[in-house]
Amino acid sequence: MHCELTSQSEGGPAVPLADGRAVILGRGPESGVSDKKCSRHQVKLVACYEDRTVTVTQLGPNPSSLGSAALGRGQSGCLTERDTLFLVNGRHPFRVSFSDAQNGRRSVPTSPPAKRQRKAPASGPKRSILDFFGSPPKQAGSSAVEVPAGKRRRKEGSLSREEKEEEEDSEELVMQKLRQLQETAEAAHAATGVPRAAPGQSPSVSPCPRSRWEEVGKLLLFTSAGVPASAKIAGFDIDGTIITTRSGKVFPTSPDDWRVLYPEVPPRLTRLLKEGYKVVFFTNQLGIARGKLRPEVFKAKVEAVVKELGLPVQVFVATGSGIFRKPVLGMWDHLCGKANDGVTVDVSQSFYVGDAAGRPANWAPDRKKKDFSCSDRLFALNAGLRFHTPEEFFLGWKSAPFSLPTFDPRKCDPGAPLFSPPDASLTSTKQEVIVAVGYPASGKSTFFQSRLVPQGYAYVNRDTLGSWQHCVSACESALRQGRHVAVDNTNPDPESRKRYIDVAQRAGVPCRCFLFTASLEQAKHNNRIREMNPSGNTHATVNDMVFNSYKSKFVAPTLSEGFSEILQVHFVPNFPDEQSEALYKQFSEG
Repeated sequence: MHCELTSQSEGGPAVPLADGRAVILGRGPESGVSDKKCSRHQVKLVACYEDRTVTVTQLGPNPSSLGSAALGRGQSGCLTERDTLFLVNGRHPFRVSFSDAQNGRRSVPTSPPAKRQRKAPASGPKRSILDFFGSPPKQAGSSAVEVPAGKRRRKEGSLSREEKEEEEDSEELVMQKLRQLQETAEAAHAATGVPRAAPGQSPSVSPCPRSRWEEVGKLLLFTSAGVPASAKIAGFDIDGTIITTRSGKVFPTSPDDWRVLYPEVPPRLTRLLKEGYKVVFFTNQLGIARGKLRPEVFKAKVEAVVKELGLPVQVFVATGSGIFRKPVLGMWDHLCGKANDGVTVDVSQSFYVGDAAGRPANWAPDRKKKDFSCSDRLFALNAGLRFHTPEEFFLGWKSAPFSLPTFDPRKCDPGAPLFSPPDASLTSTKQEVIVAVGYPASGKSTFFQSRLVPQGYAYVNRDTLGSWQHCVSACESALRQGRHVAVDNTNPDPESRKRYIDVAQRAGVPCRCFLFTASLEQAKHNNRIREMNPSGNTHATVNDMVFNSYKSKFVAPTLSEGFSEILQVHFVPNFPDEQSEALYKQFSEG
């Protein structure tokens, strides 16, 4: 089966559409359209050979149409051989045609020959099914040298292009491809240790038959055709590890601004597949959640990268913050629990490669910039995987120096002392005011609610009362009723604390300070973890600006301000279950 989208304009090109693979079409040489109203990424096209249809999704701002039915941005429609696709504003018509192999030749669509102009793919020679699965395992004693698929095809014979196309579609060659594919699949089963079913029975685990996308919350998952389950996982980041920008800029300027990072990447990945590994990419794409990157555009980029590599790959995309974003293990846990066809992953035989490795500036003679983060190294550390940088894995470079974050959540001790000095008393039999000082997410609210409120202390909190003036009024009212008061605010400077010291002094009661000692890094970690557990989170979202504001205003409290005592309260986590403890002890930001 073959499919082409053919321009109906004089001398217009024909665009080949592979089964189930997305193609982005818009203004440019591929379409022959130079209309400025047409976006370079006007539509996404996905052909379905079985139904003989093409799903058209509009990406550009100006309308495309199927016949007289206009599409809106993000809307999809179905293109059949009876319909005409107008690329933009009712102009630039295209028709689709499907053809079957007949007597070793393709049947030609009915477009006049003078108007048809077949465009060769810009990425190189036409690919066949063998390019996606590799050649059969080499027989013992063979002296053949392994050659990447694209290079192998360029060295084949001296047939003309037309003769090669006829030969590729011949029934004999199709049967040969199927036999080779079966041999490759058998080799993969043997390497991964997955038993094959007896003849006539369904296999317990088989490679993915068709490429597909899935969406789970803030996770996008792409599984290309032919991906096998395996106990051995070869994990990779994408940007800066598998690909880099073609423009040379740090961030891509367009969806097609990319190229494979090193020539060594495709053959090395091919070797991993032959060794029984499942190749999996993990990438953070926060731009999707922020509205700076449309999901359908990034999906098309992923499919283009996988097509360029010509290998079966599974791709995990974290589209926002939270449990799926590296270095937290949401993507890895989903792979192990739900996306490996029930095959248990062997961490000892698996590894991860990424460029966010915490390396300093000038870590190599030609590497002047430091790594933008350490998230890839921490992702591997959280999962217990061996870690390599792209230079180490693909080029054989020596390990470079690196540094880990100053706060290590693995070292948090639930049995550590809660406060100091150790002989101090948390509560008092006499009426008093307690003023909290500490970063957001340093444990103030949990401490007060569990330790002081049950002892009868009136709880004063700006998050619920709305302003410091209301907090002061609530404090005065509780003191008039003869109650103790616990003020749960950040109170970073003497000015914010003096309000409550003055209230206590006017009422003739002592005022103590509870200084919560969690560092900025630990407070940010606590904040990220509680946002990943929304069912137990009653706090307002805290962003970096709030943390940085506290840090800039903070002045350590002293007795001279009017406090009768300053008690240091340490953050000691209390885990309700093993799952909560495991999550907390993961590095959450690189």
